[in-house]
Amino acid sequence: MNLLKVLVINPGSTSTKVALYEEEKEIVKTEIVHDIEALKRYKSIIEQFDLRLNAINDWIEQNNINLKEISAIVVRGGLIRPVQSGTYLVNDIMLEDLRRGVGGEHASNLGGLIGRAIGDKHNIPVYTLDPVAVDEMEDVARISGLPELPRKSQSHALNIKACVHRYAKENDIKEEELNLVVAHMGGGISVAAIKGGKIVDVNNANQMGPFSPERTGSLPSMKVVDLCYSGKYSFDEMKKKIVGMGGMVAHLGTNDAREVEKRIQNGDKKAKLVFEAMAYQIAKEIGRMAAVLKGDVKSIILTGGLAYSKRLIEIIIDMTSFIAPITLYPGGDEMEALRDGALRVLRNIEKPKIYS
Repeated sequence: MNLLKVLVINPGSTSTKVALYEEEKEIVKTEIVHDIEALKRYKSIIEQFDLRLNAINDWIEQNNINLKEISAIVVRGGLIRPVQSGTYLVNDIMLEDLRRGVGGEHASNLGGLIGRAIGDKHNIPVYTLDPVAVDEMEDVARISGLPELPRKSQSHALNIKACVHRYAKENDIKEEELNLVVAHMGGGISVAAIKGGKIVDVNNANQMGPFSPERTGSLPSMKVVDLCYSGKYSFDEMKKKIVGMGGMVAHLGTNDAREVEKRIQNGDKKAKLVFEAMAYQIAKEIGRMAAVLKGDVKSIILTGGLAYSKRLIEIIIDMTSFIAPITLYPGGDEMEALRDGALRVLRNIEKPKIYS
């Protein structure tokens, strides 16, 4: 029997993660770090295509990877149109939307383009899995206080869904029978209400919910308006204050939770207050999502890089354990989640969805 081999490509802002798996076994995994000055020369993300493709081709050659043996390529999903959860074939319509940036500019938009460039040349199918654009929200959750500003589903869907798959498998429960609250806690924070395995409500990690290491989360709206019209900041500067320079960065000058915890251990009272406020807001958001599920919650799953913080977890557990048992899945390997999505299709457990 020929073993299934999956090539995984995950472009980030300044690096591209690549990995080769044989079934579930990792053969080789690397993070290709791109030269910052070289990236600055490009006016748009899409213009980085050749640079990143060439770097990946060099990596393939250096590791003696025979592309004729690859069963599938799977890439991180970009900012496409709203889609249901699942594994999608990267088709021509998706490629066009990635080139145009219909959902915005992000390095992940390059994943499908690079994957297809390699796949087309070597006749390999290319898939993507649970992009940020996954939208399973109920209509009642979309309404905001302004008709012009509906709430939109954008979340860390890849890791959230991977946690749902994992919990269902470990507890021998069908996903469609699962109600969970999943809190992905990293550079951005997504807290999702899972009903019957679907993300029926979630805060937009760029604009709402708890503040995070580098994002503001929800803000007092009238004060935001005042700040925008104060004359102190440009349009781009305001966007950067909200996503990238908000949250812990704004308060403490760092987005590294480990550094903040060291400061706390050394007696820094401000660092302690800000860190505890972040945990407080995460716990409060978990309570909001538990209300969406009317308290019918099988478990609260805490995941992402911040789930390694014992201090943070203890505060959240203290505030939320009355709702449901806590399950810890610290970290969250996007590469393995992407691999598993491709393997489910290759093993005929799932049928690939068609983007249109």
